[in-house]
Amino acid sequence: MTLSPLDGIHVFDLSRHLAGPYCAMMLGDLGAEVIKVERPGVGDETRQWGPPFLGGESAYYLCCNRNKKSLTLNLKDKGGIAIAQKLAAQSDVLIENFRIGGLDASGLDYASLKEINPRLIYCSISGFGHTGPDHELPGYDFMIQGRGGFMSITGEHDGAPMKVGVAIVDVAAALFACNAILAALLARERTGEGQHIDIALLDSQIALLANVGSSYLCSGEVPERWGNAHSSIVPYQGFRAMDDYLILAIGNDGQWERFCTAAGVSAWAADERFATNPQRVAHRTVLIPMLEDLFRQRSVAEWLQRCADADVPAGPVNSLDKVFADPQTLARGMRVEMPHPTAETVQLAGTPLNLSGTPTQMRMPPPLLGEHTDEILTGLLGLNDKAIADLRQDGVI
Repeated sequence: MTLSPLDGIHVFDLSRHLAGPYCAMMLGDLGAEVIKVERPGVGDETRQWGPPFLGGESAYYLCCNRNKKSLTLNLKDKGGIAIAQKLAAQSDVLIENFRIGGLDASGLDYASLKEINPRLIYCSISGFGHTGPDHELPGYDFMIQGRGGFMSITGEHDGAPMKVGVAIVDVAAALFACNAILAALLARERTGEGQHIDIALLDSQIALLANVGSSYLCSGEVPERWGNAHSSIVPYQGFRAMDDYLILAIGNDGQWERFCTAAGVSAWAADERFATNPQRVAHRTVLIPMLEDLFRQRSVAEWLQRCADADVPAGPVNSLDKVFADPQTLARGMRVEMPHPTAETVQLAGTPLNLSGTPTQMRMPPPLLGEHTDEILTGLLGLNDKAIADLRQDGVI
């Protein structure tokens, strides 16, 4: 059997929605055993965030919950809390995204669990983190995109502020959380101690500003929205061809020269207004209309072939049916099909984590609500059938 990177690591996932579950799914893809805790009879709210639905589950839920086992547990009941504490005591990692202080009264906060499991790595994901004047405020992806500056730099130049088309802040927070958890696991090997990880959506979004944030910090100039263009690279944007849109992404002057030759306008590369990127940026209002007229003369397919032959970065603007049918997508395993207990099969986006010696594995489809409750209570806590039946009767599970 192929060894996975996180074989033997146990993750106790108290999170819901997207950021926490996406982080836990990545750990599951890497081989960790993930127990997803859900409210009895209700489950993760995203199970109902549809349409579309498949096999009774929403596509939203399915996107971030594979390679997990589902345990229903009432965390407002003393019996449920006791079970959660016992499972946390056996876990390597705990992930939660409750409101700040929401787990304190139940004894499932970091300080309490550290007493019974000093090796526990406890990851909290929240809107604004555990410090700062707004740490108690709720936070969701959309509002964080606004507060964190994303929407001020997204959209057409003279248009309204626009959010990114996917919950990118949640996904970024998941990635940062996963990185921090892996680092904490490595640190534990050296120190023997776990630690608390504090991930904020706002922090994650500000980190994603990358070069745009750095440009402001260096210049003091507030960036504008550039639509599909780039503030400091030209041409680096979308264009309308004869039949559809495509992207031209010129990253250096050599690529520009090759493009001009392939496009039959080699004189443009020698024009002092366009010969270098700084000059192209300075004269974008002249150059871009010229390029728009040029691109309308041929189809997307012809332009892409000319650019490929000239080793110039260019690509189509694909709808998702084309993305998931793309031979490159399929060759890279980014569309996977898994068996599913109520839908026969479920198709999911694959994982971009490719490790040669310890590859990721698609072991389990997103679980049904409470699908593994009895298995977990029997296998990890040693409860017998009667004890489990009593817990179910009392509304604990």
